Amino acid sequence: MATATASMWLDANRNPIQWNGLVVTDTQTLTASNTTVSVPIFKITGTVEVIGLYGLVTTVLGANHTAASFRINDQTAQIYLTASSGTAASAAPVGTLIIKTGLVATAITVKSAAAGAILESSAVGTSPFGSVIITQKTGGVETDIEYRYTTSDTPTSGVIKFYCEYLPVSSDGNVTAL
Repeated sequence: MATATASMWLDANRNPIQWNGLVVTDTQTLTASNTTVSVPIFKITGTVEVIGLYGLVTTVLGANHTAASFRINDQTAQIYLTASSGTAASAAPVGTLIIKTGLVATAITVKSAAAGAILESSAVGTSPFGSVIITQKTGGVETDIEYRYTTSDTPTSGVIKFYCEYLPVSSDGNVTAL
């Protein structure tokens, strides 16, 4: 059985809050120049249910940050977790939320911190996250979750701290930061 290298959210008394599952984080500095780039952020082992996939901007994003999306890459095929056309997050300020909501055909949701913002679930008692089950490619082939974006900046800038909240489905189900 795989060892989980994740953590759980804790309440004010340092007791685990178990409804969110395990949490893995990965911070990425964006440096692409006038291109489309796929940034590997998490590695999948076995089968997991991703119940939350999002990023928080910690350093302002470049002026031309477009077509942002999440996908998986098994080193042969790329399968989008959000709409492949993506969403613009140009010049997103610190605190902006970049989140997978809804079904795969739904574009990434960007909630700018430039002004107050809310994000609701579509039904009472449900999460605004769009959960998805991901299985690693057979034969132990590396299967990653990537953040993909296009920029015309030379180079772009910005930092995003990504979060993956998940539950193991298979006995070896795990997510690790890259």
